[in-house]
Amino acid sequence: MSGAAKVQVVFYSMYGHIYRMAEAVAEGARSVQGVEVSLAQVPELMPPDALETSGAAQARKAFGHVPLATVERLAEADAIIFGTPTRFGNMAAQMKNFLDQTGGLWFNGSLIGKVGSVFTSTATQHGGQETTITSFWNVLIHHGMVLVGVPYSEKGLMATDAMSGGSPYGASTITTPEGTRMPSENELVIAKAQGKRVAEIAKKLKGV
Repeated sequence: MSGAAKVQVVFYSMYGHIYRMAEAVAEGARSVQGVEVSLAQVPELMPPDALETSGAAQARKAFGHVPLATVERLAEADAIIFGTPTRFGNMAAQMKNFLDQTGGLWFNGSLIGKVGSVFTSTATQHGGQETTITSFWNVLIHHGMVLVGVPYSEKGLMATDAMSGGSPYGASTITTPEGTRMPSENELVIAKAQGKRVAEIAKKLKGV
């Protein structure tokens, strides 16, 4: 799509929850005309036997077709929406390892002015959804990116009739400690809204 605003959804998912959210984010971004959307997952760090023992190896087959993200491709984007599960209130090590390789992009100012946004998942309702996103922002700020969240015009953020993730900082889902709960309809609606908002802002900043 010539001249289109390019939105990349870059995620790490262990059991598929963040992958499902990433699909919803991408769907929201694709709903905006004049936008090109791609999904990529950051490389896994856990050894195969550990993934097998944890049960993640089987779960990861559902998104095994998603290509691996590369640091170099980030510079091609007009907006990047990152997705990571929380690890004790912070991003997963796999995502941190990936971001730690972006020093060259930082040195060259390659991400300055690009839109940055984050979504996440936690095992419990208060398990670090907001801190994971806001601490992730530190990296994006150092790169000079323009931060975008989800404003309260998205009514899903106001839902109180059922357990739901989502905050003005970004979309999120609650997996339960057993990992058996997949994203709810409300959580997916918020994720789509985030993708759409990022795409709209990326278009405006690019002038298309």
